[in-house]
Amino acid sequence: MIVCRTRPGAEVTLGDITVEADDAGWVVLGHDRDAEAQTTLSVALPDGRYEETLSVQQREYDIQRIEGVPQEYVTPPEEVLERIRAEGRVKRNAYTSRWTGEGFASAFIMPVEGRLTGVYGSQRYYNGEPRRPHYGIDIAAPGGTPVIVNCDESSRFKLTPEALEAAITPKTRWFIFNSPSNPTGAGYSRKELKALTDVLMRHPHVWVMTDDMYEHLVYDDFEFTTIAQVEPALWERTLTINGVSKAYAMTGWRIGYAGGPDKLIKAMSKVISQTTSNPCSISQYAAIEALNGPQDFLPTRKAAYQARRDMVVEGLNKCPGLHCPTPEGAFYVYPSCAGVIGKTAPSGKLIETDEDFATELLETEKVAVVFGAAFGLSPAFRVSYATSDAALKEALVRIQRFCEALK
Repeated sequence: MIVCRTRPGAEVTLGDITVEADDAGWVVLGHDRDAEAQTTLSVALPDGRYEETLSVQQREYDIQRIEGVPQEYVTPPEEVLERIRAEGRVKRNAYTSRWTGEGFASAFIMPVEGRLTGVYGSQRYYNGEPRRPHYGIDIAAPGGTPVIVNCDESSRFKLTPEALEAAITPKTRWFIFNSPSNPTGAGYSRKELKALTDVLMRHPHVWVMTDDMYEHLVYDDFEFTTIAQVEPALWERTLTINGVSKAYAMTGWRIGYAGGPDKLIKAMSKVISQTTSNPCSISQYAAIEALNGPQDFLPTRKAAYQARRDMVVEGLNKCPGLHCPTPEGAFYVYPSCAGVIGKTAPSGKLIETDEDFATELLETEKVAVVFGAAFGLSPAFRVSYATSDAALKEALVRIQRFCEALK
């Protein structure tokens, strides 16, 4: 396969295939796996024609031999073969030997980078009969370097515009954002979002991925807003993702969705169609009904969650050594346990970390929480109040008893 760049609109020929370079000048061409040792690449330009003879390096290809397969699974019946041939003819009529569309190039981010996961030219033999070779390259996404910006309780677990500005470099590609957030439940007001979008407007090379999963789980007088809503000028580089797991209690249905620029969504569709199966149609129709159907249950559910949040925050703040801020949304609280670090549990274990605290709480009182180090922010722990009032009340009694027993 050849990936090259020339003048936009130039005709590029490799062997007997001619394509036209796209608006940026990119061309993707391939030759047969079993091509001759030499082939000719030519480019037709307004001022002449460029030609070069290319040597095709010969190599051994991966051959997988599978024996004992029922023949009907290897060679379809004639009526099926005829249908396949007919579909092939329709497809060939839709294509020509040259095209002005994006072609293969639309699936590539130039330059092609990443780990090869599928080898061009590999082949399977079923019952000794060769099948069609693999004509393509499978490339894993290039590795990026995540940059974590800690947002501790001093900023109410929120990213400040100053911290965002300091984290962006010429190599930054994505700003990944969640409001209200997991694990803290912190939500960004419209004013706070605008301060962040002002920073992003100064860096046009940075795209935004915003996770709006807890859109309908906000409390008191908090107004949910999302980045593209606050700053419409960012629409063309913002990917908004959401789902039905949280707002509609459909965790087992496994449906998420995304909205963004057409080119990005098409590229995402191409990638996911080659890497995973599609969600089942029943789940898709159920999600459509959830999104388009009656929404009158949301205020009632919101009130129930808010009452649980208030109960949990109040109960945890009664525990010696714990401090629990009040979150704006989601169904988590993220209390600090700094006040119990250095104390000793009833078992004799010294509490040195939030993981120690969570482990001893589980062993002693059979209450499960997630320690803060799992989220990269210690010493703290996460409590989910997406359960019954009775279970929460009992858990609070046990947590308070455990904290009071620490020496």
